[in-house]
Amino acid sequence: MNHKENNLVSFFLDKGYLISPDFIDKLDSKFNKEYFFDLIDKKILSKEKPIILNNDLKTVLNNGNSNLDINWFEFENSKALLEKGKDGKIYTTFLDILQSNISDDKKKLLKNILDDVKKPEEDIDLTNNKDDLVNPEDKKGTTIILDSYLEDPKKRDIKDFVSYFKVRYESIKKLLMVRQELQNLVSINRLFNKNQIDTVSIIGLVSEKYTTKNGNILLKVEDITGFISVLVSKEKKEIFEESSNIVEDEIIGIVGVVRNKLFFANNIIWPDIPMKEFKKSSDEVYAAFISDLHIGSKMFLSEDFKKFIKWIKGDLGNQKQKEICKKLKYLFIVGDLIDGCGIYPGQDKELVLKDVYKQYELCAEILSEVREDITIIICPGNHDALRIAEPQPALYKDFAKPLWDLPNVIMVSNPSLVNIHSSEDFLGFDVLLYHGYSFDYYVKNVNCIRENGGYDRTDLLMKFLLQRRHLAPTHTSTLYIPTTKEDPLFIKKVPDFFVTAHVHKLSATNYKTVTMICCSCWQAKTTFQEKVGHEPDPSKVPLVNLKTREVKILKFGS
Repeated sequence: MNHKENNLVSFFLDKGYLISPDFIDKLDSKFNKEYFFDLIDKKILSKEKPIILNNDLKTVLNNGNSNLDINWFEFENSKALLEKGKDGKIYTTFLDILQSNISDDKKKLLKNILDDVKKPEEDIDLTNNKDDLVNPEDKKGTTIILDSYLEDPKKRDIKDFVSYFKVRYESIKKLLMVRQELQNLVSINRLFNKNQIDTVSIIGLVSEKYTTKNGNILLKVEDITGFISVLVSKEKKEIFEESSNIVEDEIIGIVGVVRNKLFFANNIIWPDIPMKEFKKSSDEVYAAFISDLHIGSKMFLSEDFKKFIKWIKGDLGNQKQKEICKKLKYLFIVGDLIDGCGIYPGQDKELVLKDVYKQYELCAEILSEVREDITIIICPGNHDALRIAEPQPALYKDFAKPLWDLPNVIMVSNPSLVNIHSSEDFLGFDVLLYHGYSFDYYVKNVNCIRENGGYDRTDLLMKFLLQRRHLAPTHTSTLYIPTTKEDPLFIKKVPDFFVTAHVHKLSATNYKTVTMICCSCWQAKTTFQEKVGHEPDPSKVPLVNLKTREVKILKFGS
């Protein structure tokens, strides 16, 4: 940096502004710093002004526009995202506004995006969440990756686990704090100063759960200030029945009174999902959801899957079905594309392909027949060739390169959040994808699921997780990577579709305004499934009409 540039930086620094490198790079010899500073004062009338001066802002200030009243904090956040290679959509829209080159519809869309970001129920942080928005190269058609985990290889120690649970606690606490039922909220260490007749509320993590000799439920609940024992009396039948489904490590709100250092619960509040708009598209477009192909297995139902591909190509079905297939624009594959190797004892005896490279090659060969105008969104599962611990990154390129090479494929992590079918006047549908490795734990340990059908009631499983706002609330329910800045398994944004797999059982139901879909499979019953009592429901495809949100089930099995 030369002497002149040093003086320029010092001048604006004294005025409370930072200068970006591109601002300096594009300066000419006629630049008048005092005149430019006067422009800022004259044209930016809002109290909150930008902090960083960049070349785009210089261009805008130098043109004839005098209406520069925008949210400068969000403007600079959007610029930071663009520079990190994540998303340029919001920043570009801001520039259009500043240059008065934007329609009212687009202004409304930007306002909706920013309002959506700031809703406390959805808890999205544009400044800190590296994966909420991505750059335009990650968009194909109208598909946008909102949240997909990026590998952060480093050594983990006990401090990472502590930080992970603190982040999770604070994230869910924010959701609970706005609940009207949790009035008179106090931290646990202040409970013992309260009058015994006072009704108070706490938010805490359930570290232990017992059934007493008298048949009551006793919980050990803790927050960052301390812990207390919470008694749920069997005499309070409704709350007692609900409490029987509490699992360790989940975070709840509790209303009650303190007596003799024991907290007596009168009500229990879960973070749950709020009601939101039940979105519908203005045009008739379809999305299909499949999973658990298990290519490489002897039990892979190849003939059934070929029928599915023939239907996509318009070569199968009656006239009405062929008309629908022309409107299919999105195909989601929610994990376990291949059978893998060494997943369960004796698996090698049930494989026709014992090489994962060849399994992925065959998978890519099959999927290459899908029409290129259909966007295929793929997330991994526990049989795929990568680590089991969640969040799982997108399929590794060194194993699954043939899939990566398909022109219409988008790879995301497990879990991930994807937006489809957005337009200038429609925000699109948010689809939460989770393969479902934690499901086995909750089938065994949650009364309302185990006693009402178990694996046959995936709708209860998914509802349970939405109510907890977490995909694996119990520490032992899945293997996981302890992240320290955010919990990728926390359901921070309420989706329009919650799509899972893993248990080879098809279901499609609604909970509040969320459409919950658990995908079918393309594998016949294995010897391992027979031992553990799994009854697969193969060769079925849930097909969603995005205009009506109606779900149809296509059957391709014999």
